Amino acid sequence: MTRKRVAVCGGALLLMSWRMFGAIAAPLLPHDLYVCAALEQDFFIGSHTEGRSGILHSTDRVGLEHVGFNHPRIEALATDPRDPSILFAAAANGLLRTKNHGLTWRIMTGWDMTELKSVAIDPHAPANIYVALPDGIGISRDSGLTWSRGQEGIRRSYTQTLIVDQMHAGRLVAGTELGIYLSEDDARSWTLVQSADATVNDVKQSPHDPDVFFAVTQSNGAWRSDDGARTWRQVAGISTAHTLHFGEFDATDSRRMVVCGWNCGVLVSEDAGTTWQPRNAGLPNANIWCIGSDPDFSGRLFASPHQSAVYVSDDFGRTWRKGWFESARVRRFVFVRHLTTEGKSR
Repeated sequence: MTRKRVAVCGGALLLMSWRMFGAIAAPLLPHDLYVCAALEQDFFIGSHTEGRSGILHSTDRVGLEHVGFNHPRIEALATDPRDPSILFAAAANGLLRTKNHGLTWRIMTGWDMTELKSVAIDPHAPANIYVALPDGIGISRDSGLTWSRGQEGIRRSYTQTLIVDQMHAGRLVAGTELGIYLSEDDARSWTLVQSADATVNDVKQSPHDPDVFFAVTQSNGAWRSDDGARTWRQVAGISTAHTLHFGEFDATDSRRMVVCGWNCGVLVSEDAGTTWQPRNAGLPNANIWCIGSDPDFSGRLFASPHQSAVYVSDDFGRTWRKGWFESARVRRFVFVRHLTTEGKSR
């Protein structure tokens, strides 16, 4: 395990690296991994370290390097599809932007848009940025320079998550306190498509079939849509007794899906969501804050158990091993594809 420190601008930036599998770096991968984490204690048992919360970055899944300043609460991260060096972070104090991979940052929102829950960038119109807020949805149509509200039709404004349809311009899906809403006019208006009596914590679109969406909730279980988020049905095999935090599609295998939550740990499906089973052998507890499915390694999962290290599985949850940190709460694992010099995905 190694650690390095680089001071920039009089100590404004500290870069640190943690090695998970040894000191030899792996070949460059198609995707970078960003981890939005709040570190909860020292990394090295019996010694003091300068652990820093916020955004951590890995190009090889071996080392993690701290990006930017120490921040206690980064909820989500998105990158400009035209330039992966431009990052947008949904943070407690607003939407943060960097144009240089995190060397310097700027707060893009004002006092009226804080406690951000999620951020999404429209791949069809990258100047359009959407943020989920405790009191609605914020919209910028000029890359974050100016902002307006876009929650017309949402009955109770608390919004936990939102995504932009990757295939159809102008379509967004939002998970709110009282259900799932759909917009087909760039967030100018919203229609309730699935009611709920508990917060919708996460919504995902399948990378294999753009008509398939998946959502998990605070206490209403999980839902699935097969018609572009217009109608939804309850997912059998996932209990409504547990708080579910995240759901993921495996980008390498259309049959695989994974869910994490409180008291249920990690649940997986290998038949496109028809049946589900827990896979918690080797995890320290069954309270999982966040799950990530690696698009570069088939079957690799990252999990963040409560008050514990990040754990890693290479066999889709059948076995787990300890990865980074000693104790952290990870709020998001984000995978970002590199671009070639021609601006195309590598």
